[in-house]
Amino acid sequence: MAKILEVKYENLANAVVCEVHYETQADLCWYEVAYAQQAEGDAKWFFVQHEAQASFKIFRTKYETQADLKIFKVKYPDKAGWRNTSHKLRGQLEK
Repeated sequence: MAKILEVKYENLANAVVCEVHYETQADLCWYEVAYAQQAEGDAKWFFVQHEAQASFKIFRTKYETQADLKIFKVKYPDKAGWRNTSHKLRGQLEK
């Protein structure tokens, strides 16, 4: 399950992410789910409030060049998934 915690400081994050403007620019397209049980794989995210609940911690940046991962939020769960299938973080978000 990808239970995501958004942190305020870069040094606390597992990865720095940048939300890109177009799906074609993304390494990972993600979909936000309403319940933790619905989060599965790397692409269906459930946001948590506490570090102990998180499987992965992200820090957002405005600049693609500073990001470890370029992400794009999709409107439908079936559109979520990796666009860069050889990315080093593949399979790491749900641990």
